[in-house]
This record gives sequence, C-alpha cells and structure tokens, in this order.
Amino acid sequence: MKVAILGATGYTGSELVRLLSQHPRVELAFISSRGDAGSPFYRVHPQFYEVQGLKLQPPELELIPEAVELVFCALPHGRSAEVVPALLKAGKRVIDLSADFRLREASLYETWYGWAHPAPALLEESVYGLPEINGEALPGAALVANPGCYPTSALLALAPLAEAGLVDWDSVIIDAKTGVSGAGRNPKQAFHFPECTESVKAYRIGDHQHMPEIEQMLAQLSGEAVTLTFTPHLVPMIRGILSTIYLRLRRKCTPEQVEQLYQDYYSGAPFVRLPEQLPETRFVRGSNYCDLGWRFDERTGRLVIISAIDNLVKGAAGQAVQNMNLQLGFPEETGLTQLPLF
Repeated sequence: MKVAILGATGYTGSELVRLLSQHPRVELAFISSRGDAGSPFYRVHPQFYEVQGLKLQPPELELIPEAVELVFCALPHGRSAEVVPALLKAGKRVIDLSADFRLREASLYETWYGWAHPAPALLEESVYGLPEINGEALPGAALVANPGCYPTSALLALAPLAEAGLVDWDSVIIDAKTGVSGAGRNPKQAFHFPECTESVKAYRIGDHQHMPEIEQMLAQLSGEAVTLTFTPHLVPMIRGILSTIYLRLRRKCTPEQVEQLYQDYYSGAPFVRLPEQLPETRFVRGSNYCDLGWRFDERTGRLVIISAIDNLVKGAAGQAVQNMNLQLGFPEETGLTQLPLF
C-alpha cells in the first residue's frame, strides 16, 4: 500500500516518516515540504541518514503518484481544508492531522480559529479518529480527523466515566502540561530556549482551540451538554503531555468499581495502559501508549485522574498510523510496537 505525507519536515511529519519507514504493510512513496523541496529527507533530519533518502517534493497535489492510496496531511491548521477536497475527489483516502475536520459545526472554526471553513460539507463526513472510542467507524473511512494532543490525553481519561453517566460536569477541571514540541518546528519567540526553560507557564486560559473538541466528544459520549474548565501549561521539556483531571462523581463508587470500569472499557485497547503507579511522561516517551491512573481524594470527595502521552506519537503521528491500520484493515498494532524511550 503506497502512502504519502504532505508536510513531512515538521515534528509531526518527521514522526510519521519514522513510523511509516518501519511499517511492514505500507510504502512511503511521496513526501512534501514547501521550504525544503528538492532535498533528500535526511538533509533536513540527519537522524534518517542511510535510512530514508526519499526526496522532498513541492506540496503540489498533481505530483502525488497515481498509485498512492492514502495521504497524511501534516499541514498547519487551515491549510488542510484547502487541499483535502481535491484529494478525496482524486480517490485518495485522507488522514488529516490538523484541526480542520475535527469539529462538527462550521461556525466553531470562526469562533475558535478565526477563519471560515472552506469545505463545511465534509465536517459531517469525517470520522473523529480516536480508535479507542470510534474504532468501529474507521474501517473504510475516506476522511479521518486525527485528534489533537490535549484532547487525546483528556478524552481517554474521561471516556469511561462519561459513557457511564458518572461525571458531574460542573466539577471538571483539566490541568494539562505539554512539552515545547507541541508548538511546532517553526521558530517563535515564546518557545525560544531562553524564554521557556527553567519556567512553567499557563496560557490561553478559557480560549484554547482544543476546548470545543474536548467538549464535543464528551457530549457525544455522555449524551448531554458539556462545559468544563481546561487550562494548558507549557513546561520546559521536549515531548509529553501530563493531564491532571479533577472531578466529582454523580454517585458514590468504590476505588475497586472505578478500577473495574476502566479495566472493562479498555480491555481490547492495545495502547491504553493502567499501571499500578501514577503515570509520568517519561514512561511513555517515544511510544504510542497512553498511561492512565487515578486516586480518590477522600477529604474533598474528588476523583483525580492522571493521563500521560507522548504528544508527537499517541498525540499525533502514532495515533494517525493507528487510525490508518484500522482504516485499511491491518492489525491495530502494526508498526507501532516501539517501546518507550527511557
């Protein structure tokens, strides 16, 4: 199966190249870059020397070989929506790693992203690609919207409770911390080393673009309107997201009942782990795992859930490959069995 990547030189794109170059069921046949077209991939990312010498092409759709059946769009927000309709018209399957097809209502893009969606008809057709929740909708899908990194961490933590109707939504606070790679590869002053090292800061309180994505999916799972508090933080590390989620349950549950709920919900999910100790980002680094843990705070009556992922793998490229496997009928774990780097 021949596949292509649009936007291969960013952090997410290069992770896709890493994973797909080792995937036994696909061949990477086309990779593009607007700024590095004409160069072998290893010239931009020297870690691929003598591993991946495919030449970067301009991001022009007519250059994609006819034999390519699936295209990963690792383009900036707003850019994917401009090219995906043409890819679908050409008969290609698409996995989009931007936010362009995650939200169901076109008006939300004007509110949260500041631009009018150019292809609103496709919003209802896209499948939200969180395999542990929407896995049954992925086989044969033409367009898959790969979830954001923060939503992946938060939704996997909350999905079992949401579907069971146990969450008091007015009590939910998601306190999430991410590494600097989540801001992308293009230089920005706020993510310059002297600006962010030896410091932790909250940002975009109340208006982060991942908020409607989280609330949309939780509303679908719970069958009720969901409004919650989400505060992201930047921490001085390269990879990882740790989400600490505080909530109250609608009815009393024992720790054993919560444990059984999560064990049952994720019994067939190869990339969700429920370790005995609380999750840390270093235990999932470089892998497609999401580690979940929880503790009851008996004094306050709150349940505290901890979720850890690598934002570039389970939060982006690894999840995209997981979606591809299900979309094309491959075993879900194919090409994703790398152990965490410690």
